[in-house]
Amino acid sequence: MSSKKDASGPPPPPRPLGVAVADSHTHLDMQEGSVEEALAKAASVGVTTVVQVGCDVPGSRWAAETAAAHDAVWAAVALHPNEAPRLVHGDPDGWSGQRRAPGGRAALDEALEQIDALAALPQVRAVGETGLDYFRTGPEGVEEQQYSFRRHIGIAKERGKALVIHDRDAHEDVLRVLDEEGAPARVVFHCYSGDAAMAKTCADKGYYMSFAGNVTFKNAQPLRDALAVAPPELILVETDAPFLTPAPYRGRPNAPYLVPYTLRAMAQVKGMDEDELAAAVAANTARAFDY
Repeated sequence: MSSKKDASGPPPPPRPLGVAVADSHTHLDMQEGSVEEALAKAASVGVTTVVQVGCDVPGSRWAAETAAAHDAVWAAVALHPNEAPRLVHGDPDGWSGQRRAPGGRAALDEALEQIDALAALPQVRAVGETGLDYFRTGPEGVEEQQYSFRRHIGIAKERGKALVIHDRDAHEDVLRVLDEEGAPARVVFHCYSGDAAMAKTCADKGYYMSFAGNVTFKNAQPLRDALAVAPPELILVETDAPFLTPAPYRGRPNAPYLVPYTLRAMAQVKGMDEDELAAAVAANTARAFDY
């Protein structure tokens, strides 16, 4: 009989992939165990590269340092959309659980300058995750989010890096701001959350769409419909670990070694051979992040 610990602990490793792929978006700093353990476990099932993503200045600095120390890691640096209003207006707990006092626009600008400096590093291959998130931020935070998003777009273009977008309940505004500012050469919609119509719009603009474990959820048919119409040459796979663990392990801790579960589900939706999709995803990720 399975114990309660078994039902809530790390899921079992999947069967290894025949063609190695990359986890295009993960948060190793939020996961249990060491970076070395996570990378070794991922490599054992065919996930040989990960993109470590920052959500604030300390997290972005950690991402850059981790990428510098590990050949299998590339970094993305940014202020998460929810971080922008926290810096300006203050926050009772913040990302780190520490109280943050209001700093005004000057605090946001100072943080953006630090992100810009990190984005110049060679191991940093993307500016992200940036974008818009209207799920938790009220109307008073929209202005700061959009200001921050526009600044990140400028940094990505100036530094020649990919732009990794977090888009939650803000599809129209995200696409509008990209059009208004002029999108960088390489744009990745992390944890793609739009419908099939939006997937066609993204495809027309050459934007990459990265699918996470939630594409396997029972209530995620709109995501599967989007995946079905997304061109194979614009598809990536990610964990967003420790979040969004794929079925049948939803609710348990996610990690890069679980990518094969999601990729196999994606192959079924696309009607593609598993190795064929893996090869496409691997090439797409290398092209998107220029490594």
